[in-house]
Amino acid sequence: MDDFHKIRRLPPYVFEQVNRLKASARAGGADIIDLGMGNPDLPTPQAIVDKLCEAVQDPSTHRYSASKGIQGLRKAQAKYYARRFGVKLNPDTQVVATLGSKEGFANMAQAITAPGDVVLVPNPTYPIHSFGFIMSGAVVRSISNEPDDTFFAALDRAVRHSIPSPTALILNYPSNPTATLASLEFYREVVKFAKKHDIIILSDLAYSEIYFDGEAPPSILQVPGAMDIAVEFTSMSKTYSMPGWRMGFAVGNERLVSALTRVKSYLDYGAFTPIQVAAAFALNTQDDAIEDARSVYRRRRDALVDSFSRAGWDIPSPPATMFAWAPIPEKFKHLGSLEFSKLLIEKADVAVSPGVGFGEFGDDHVRIAIVENEQRIRQAARNIKRFLASADETLHNVISIADHR
Repeated sequence: MDDFHKIRRLPPYVFEQVNRLKASARAGGADIIDLGMGNPDLPTPQAIVDKLCEAVQDPSTHRYSASKGIQGLRKAQAKYYARRFGVKLNPDTQVVATLGSKEGFANMAQAITAPGDVVLVPNPTYPIHSFGFIMSGAVVRSISNEPDDTFFAALDRAVRHSIPSPTALILNYPSNPTATLASLEFYREVVKFAKKHDIIILSDLAYSEIYFDGEAPPSILQVPGAMDIAVEFTSMSKTYSMPGWRMGFAVGNERLVSALTRVKSYLDYGAFTPIQVAAAFALNTQDDAIEDARSVYRRRRDALVDSFSRAGWDIPSPPATMFAWAPIPEKFKHLGSLEFSKLLIEKADVAVSPGVGFGEFGDDHVRIAIVENEQRIRQAARNIKRFLASADETLHNVISIADHR
């Protein structure tokens, strides 16, 4: 398999090492508290499930669907953008349904990338932001994911020193994994820079509705002129607790949406029509479900920050997303995020995601997903408290094992 060109460009999947250790521990009877994968545990609202069941009774919905999404679904997404962001979209030319935002990103990369193109990607970031383009033959240049002066300094260096000049820029706010937020003023400056240097913007807004403090996160498409160069990706996975349904969207610039639509037309027939019908129903009627999910994640966020702090691990309170971006405790920092994540499984029965899986600049952090209830989160904190209390003994054993290898 490693002889294939595209496979050679993909590094070993670091999350798989943690997943194997987690599975082995569970097979041995351990009660692993899984705060690793961002897999929402909340049930899909019953009204959405009922709509799916109703639609599936119609035999005509069992035929091939529409790759770009049925019209009712695209109209519902356009109405959502008008209601939430004040952004007007043409559902026929500026909206395409995707099989989750991950598929949308990967196929957009296929649509717009030529071999050797330079793409600017935050580091750390969600892996598909980099590897969708790497698999399409692009060269990825890492930039800061902090929406401040360091970000624009990195953009400026990339434009001056990249050959060829960058063709696309990835944005992800609220950020996975860091939970960082961006302001509308930041987006204005990014759009201004990108227009000046003829750079396409691809914005991942998957966590637009999972926020806790202050104003709701904006869309880059709220910036005048952004529609000329930008496409934004959203997902129903977290917003409506529908991760397994695989439903997302790409909206924005007509030329870019058209390119993605054309590529998709060769690759899939879209999601099962009843799923699309239920998704349209959710977008049109289930705003209360969004608030309910947000409230649950807010309570879990508070429980995590409070209980882990009491356990001796201070974690910055994330203002958005279903993740906390946690600095590795000082005594363990030298191990790196992968080895520290393995230790948490072995010694504390807690699974987290190693930060290095999101890019090399994430290696001094781990990502903690709030996908367990508050009781389990506090149980994880108690386990970690015991683990940290025995830190010196644990590190001594780790060093001894390393010395004997």
